[in-house]
Amino acid sequence: MNERIIELEHITPKDFWGPQDIHLEIIKKLYPKLKIVARGTTIKIYGEAEILDQFESRFERILKYYEKYNQLNENIIERLIIDDLPQRMDRSDEILVHGLGGKLIKATTPNQQKLVDLVFKNDMVFAIGPAGTGKTYTGVALAVKALKEKQVKRIILTRPAVEAGENLGFLPGDMKEKLDPYMQPLYDALRDMLPPTTLEDYLLKGIIQIAPLAFMRGRTLDNAFVILDEAQNTTHSQMKMFLTRMGKNAKFIITGDPGQVDLPRKVTSGLREALRILEGVEGIGFIFLDDKDIVRHRLVKKIVEAYKKVETANEFASQQTYYQNKQNENPTS
Repeated sequence: MNERIIELEHITPKDFWGPQDIHLEIIKKLYPKLKIVARGTTIKIYGEAEILDQFESRFERILKYYEKYNQLNENIIERLIIDDLPQRMDRSDEILVHGLGGKLIKATTPNQQKLVDLVFKNDMVFAIGPAGTGKTYTGVALAVKALKEKQVKRIILTRPAVEAGENLGFLPGDMKEKLDPYMQPLYDALRDMLPPTTLEDYLLKGIIQIAPLAFMRGRTLDNAFVILDEAQNTTHSQMKMFLTRMGKNAKFIITGDPGQVDLPRKVTSGLREALRILEGVEGIGFIFLDDKDIVRHRLVKKIVEAYKKVETANEFASQQTYYQNKQNENPTS
């Protein structure tokens, strides 16, 4: 049996391995054919030479990630070991925002970094991808950064008030109280990045505005960093209305997941339509995030993959039925 030894240099083992060595246990599960023994700063690994070579390469990824971001979790470890991700990211050391409690908020995947790069280069960017890929969170971090650096005078965050299987009309309270829970993901991101008193002050003064998309009608958004979230739930007219609100010195980010449309069946998603219409327009950037960018719990990635398989199979079956019906309508002689 072959043996390799790795030393953890300038790293505190207790912090690196996590509570009750949870990170070590995750790595052991991902490499069941290896025997991994960690004692203090020394790690001994036993197994076949080929697997050991791969392990050393992937473990180096984990060490570099930890040294750069000072954090690890199950999803990150799994992504670094299993997925064949490119390791170089332009401006990957750039901190977007110093969050609360000393949290350093940066792009954590190559596609998130591409989103950051596109926003620096373009005034309007579409960020498309499944749940948990950090589209909105990264966008909000860029908005807060721009506000702090006085590049813009205000942040405007908006969503179409489409009821995802729920009826807002039956909720208690006035319109703001009805809509605040729906806007909660935007508030959550801001609370990670701004002290409570500062956030409250910005909201009271209108420096940060969070409102449903309908409230954007008739406005011209100058000197603002604007994010349209859940854009897959816009209609044709809503999307066109929003895009034409863009004023001087404005940055627009449009985020959405075309796979999670809550509109009535016969209503075309304004996001899907915009992606076709605006393709190739100079000054507009597009980034398509995927399953590898999911930074939530590791199960989110597996759930997205499982649904994708079923939806792909259903789409194929639907196409087969369509072509079969066409053949039945026009039988060959």
